[in-house]
Amino acid sequence: MAVPAAGCPRRRSSDGGDTHFQLSQFWYSQETALRLAKEVTAAAGEGGRVACVSTPTVYLKLRELHREDLAVYLFEYDRRFSIYGEEFIFYDYNNPLDFPGNIAHHSFDIVIADPPIFLRNVSGKRQKPSSAVMEEEAAKLLGVKTCKFIPKHTRTLANEFRCYVNYDSQLDHDV
Repeated sequence: MAVPAAGCPRRRSSDGGDTHFQLSQFWYSQETALRLAKEVTAAAGEGGRVACVSTPTVYLKLRELHREDLAVYLFEYDRRFSIYGEEFIFYDYNNPLDFPGNIAHHSFDIVIADPPIFLRNVSGKRQKPSSAVMEEEAAKLLGVKTCKFIPKHTRTLANEFRCYVNYDSQLDHDV
């Protein structure tokens, strides 16, 4: 569940950004951000359009790579990223289809998404580890498979994180 950034506990990340724990916002390591940015660039192709959904670290790495032939947009709840002008699109998972009018006619060659934590009602059931639940849900809803590549973050986190794709990816080959 997303909550406004004002009043959220913050921690400084290694790349200078603030982490908002109540937003389930955790920064990828520089190595992970670079690996994912290169994957996105290859998948989008020349002249590609990229949607970074709740992946500000990847978005910033793509900007750093200076690929003039890519159009990159950040769909993000955290309004601090509005400094990137038209590339920033406010996005709230509570209203997943609520886009500005001009975005409806945009199309993207690749979408990279890292949704915030969702709480599920599992009362009366044995709770599975979050990675197993996500793998089942992601496969069912999106037709994706788990990659061998394991993303790392700037902070040590208790949960296991994974990457999922619905195409033949280098993230599944050279780990």
